[in-house]
Amino acid sequence: MVDVSRVASQAEDTASRRIALVTGAGGGIGEAICRHLAEAGCRVIVADIDADRAAAVAARLGEDHTSIAFDVSHEHAVQAAFDQVEATVGPISVLVCAAGLLLFQPNGDRPMLKDTSIELWDRTFDVNARGVFLCGREYIRRREAQPLPHGRVVTFSSVAAQLGGYRSSASYIAAKSAVLGLTKAMAREVAHLGVTVNGIAPGLIDTDMLRNTVTSAGALTAAAAAIPLGRIGTVDDVAAAVGFLVSVQGGYVTGSVIDVNGGYRMQ
Repeated sequence: MVDVSRVASQAEDTASRRIALVTGAGGGIGEAICRHLAEAGCRVIVADIDADRAAAVAARLGEDHTSIAFDVSHEHAVQAAFDQVEATVGPISVLVCAAGLLLFQPNGDRPMLKDTSIELWDRTFDVNARGVFLCGREYIRRREAQPLPHGRVVTFSSVAAQLGGYRSSASYIAAKSAVLGLTKAMAREVAHLGVTVNGIAPGLIDTDMLRNTVTSAGALTAAAAAIPLGRIGTVDDVAAAVGFLVSVQGGYVTGSVIDVNGGYRMQ
């Protein structure tokens, strides 16, 4: 016999769970963030430009979670995605802007500034900076119209923006530097709503992006030796920092950037 009160309680719990939209979530750091937030009790919307990758991540999270595919650099696509999520799942409480792009030359080298095309520059900014702006703007508009408790936004910069970068392109460094300023501007503008906005600046994290820039095991070992904690970071190291920032306990931290770099850069 069905326990009606238990079913009703479960439905209420599901309805009251915070909804988290994570961009760039089709793998790597984004997937780890989704997993961490799901384990923390959020209903996760796995967002990626690749629909198949997003759907696969959502399937691994379980039936309470879902996916959506859109390009964060396209204004109307972002608006439509937020419309769809809020109409079918509910209002978004947590936004994590993890979508990122680091482009290389055809031979695999990072493009030097003197060799950077307008197309490469624009595409890098479109995803890494404009995407944060578009998603952040859409989130703010909706939370002003319908405030929620414990609203959170997390952006992604990079240690490359803080140090000038040794393996990253000038366009990537510049775009991630723009995110640092945008994060602080956004934090001030939404503080009256009780929404916090913070950034994560990962250092050397074991992802496909890093392995594309460090092409040999010897180079990776040498890179790890230059880090005070003596190792390359993991995607779970980054996800744990995001987890704190979006938690209720992180509610008095805003306009800050957490360095997840093993001591590679200290301030």
